[in-house]
Amino acid sequence: MDNPKNQAPFSGADPKVIAVLSYLTVVGWIAAVVLNNPKSELASFHIRQSLGLMLVMAAGSIVMIFPLVGWIVGSVAIVGAFLLWILGFLSALQGEMKESPYLGAYFQEWFKVF
Repeated sequence: MDNPKNQAPFSGADPKVIAVLSYLTVVGWIAAVVLNNPKSELASFHIRQSLGLMLVMAAGSIVMIFPLVGWIVGSVAIVGAFLLWILGFLSALQGEMKESPYLGAYFQEWFKVF
């Protein structure tokens, strides 16, 4: 094991794989939460980031029910969250813990339970 701090010793799942899985749909996120036992710092970090980005996309979708202003705000939120999702996904692929710009620190604080 190269980095025992980030390795989940008993689950058999590589924390990097769990981190990547957390970005792949809601089902992938749930699977990542289940596989992250015992908790890995890397996997937990990306589970929190991806949850926050999924919630931003969901909120953007809900806002879009309102005509014009909702469409604009919702579209900006969804496109912005998608771009941050790409950055997070690439960070997980590389095994790095880079917070999403603007909201990443909040996601880490709000979702400490994961």
